[in-house]
Amino acid sequence: MNKTNQDTLVCLLHEEISLLERSVETLKLSVVKCSQIPRKEQFTFEEMESFDSLTSKFGRTSDLYTQKILRTVWMLLHEPFVPFIDLLNKAEKMGLIGSADQMIDIRDLRNQITHEYIPEAITGLVPEVLEYAELLMQNIGSTYKFIKERSW
Repeated sequence: MNKTNQDTLVCLLHEEISLLERSVETLKLSVVKCSQIPRKEQFTFEEMESFDSLTSKFGRTSDLYTQKILRTVWMLLHEPFVPFIDLLNKAEKMGLIGSADQMIDIRDLRNQITHEYIPEAITGLVPEVLEYAELLMQNIGSTYKFIKERSW
């Protein structure tokens, strides 16, 4: 990769990081809000909207992270394209992410959210989303540290 392509990718990475940071901030706000809603049989419309917002933000944040940031870093490392699971396993060994297993679980949860067509079923996923949102942010932190160490 020549210097121009490298510079273009670094610029793209910084744009993606900016998007991800905004996404993480809104996800954190939704986590706080939904953490304060007590578990119960029936939820109000407003509570359901909060849960829907949380799950959407979780999905969007995980997509930005896995499909944009990790792939761009991968290209900056001059690594060949590999299937997602292989990327995660190698990324963990490199210190790019904290845990491949956590990221696979996060991806699976994101897929569950995306393919859930019954709004009431989302409430069953909320406790898991609250737990995995923190793990997602920890992995994002590992990636930020990795990027900073390379002065990109």
